[in-house]
Amino acid sequence: MILSAEIKETLYTAVLSDVLDELGHPNRALRPFVRPLDESLVLLGKARTGLYTNTYSVIDGENPYELEIQLIDDLKPGEVPVLGCDGPTDRLAPWGELLTTAALARGAVGCVTDGLVRDVRMIRDLGFPVFHGGIGPLDSRGRGKMVEIDRPVDCGGVRVRSGDILFGDVDGVVAVPQDVAEEAFRLAFVKATAENHTRDELREGSLLADVYAKYGVL
Repeated sequence: MILSAEIKETLYTAVLSDVLDELGHPNRALRPFVRPLDESLVLLGKARTGLYTNTYSVIDGENPYELEIQLIDDLKPGEVPVLGCDGPTDRLAPWGELLTTAALARGAVGCVTDGLVRDVRMIRDLGFPVFHGGIGPLDSRGRGKMVEIDRPVDCGGVRVRSGDILFGDVDGVVAVPQDVAEEAFRLAFVKATAENHTRDELREGSLLADVYAKYGVL
């Protein structure tokens, strides 16, 4: 599907979550501890998944960043790395300013992780949407490494597959399954329009019960 600027400008996570409920895909919002690094930014893109595991040492001659580098270098325009770290965690920070810079150069449009993020000031200066499970300075080296790419991952309590659509704003992140994305976004536009009409009539003094009966949204 085409991920247009109109989606970012018009829709929001709450309306997408509601329509996914209606389509039989409940609980597609990542857990509330996954928060935006910059609340003013909106994220919209296709997932590229990476799974991390905890480690406690580095073997001589090992490159613990090997798969991480492979994923970032393979990103395509419009994609979003989704890094599952079995968060919340207090020791694994898979994302920082250098990966942000590399991802931007490939055309990526954001990052979502339930792990930690560091280099916060520099990432904010780059205007790159990052949704994270916490902030901390620890390097992932010797604490965790990516073990799988483009396999289903659990991130923030939601199963995400490469190709799913990620939408994030100040309220959190919703992962829209690829096979229902077209219908979900179509219905979200319909619902957003109905909510706008509801808001307008409530401002004019209409009773909530009457407006709900008319538009069916709340």
